[in-house]
Amino acid sequence: MEKIVVAAAIVEGGRLLAAQRAGPPAMAGGWEFPGGKVDPGESDQEALIRECHEELGVGIAVGDRVGGDWPLSPGYVMRVWLARLTSGVPHPLEHLALRWLTPDELYDIAWLPADLPVVRVVEDLIPQG
Repeated sequence: MEKIVVAAAIVEGGRLLAAQRAGPPAMAGGWEFPGGKVDPGESDQEALIRECHEELGVGIAVGDRVGGDWPLSPGYVMRVWLARLTSGVPHPLEHLALRWLTPDELYDIAWLPADLPVVRVVEDLIPQG
């Protein structure tokens, strides 16, 4: 049974939120969608809401799922949802930094390899203008 990691593609004002990993060392400095592992007894959406609160200090509303199961390291898959902020301002509580990226800036950062294919799909879902 694969372990599930959930991630939020938080879009606001035509921009996408990216988070820079603090660790582990092999991933530190790489950029990702915020999120984390689903705990036993939690739904994917409940885990996503909890992770965004823990990592960013914000409340979110979970929207449409982006694609299917995205492969991560062996034994793990990532499930991604569009999300919007409902409360708070994102702060890097567990990350090195956060950045709001316009569609023109999406590829200005070093996305982690597992997240990059998701960025290509989300790019088409960001409202223009």
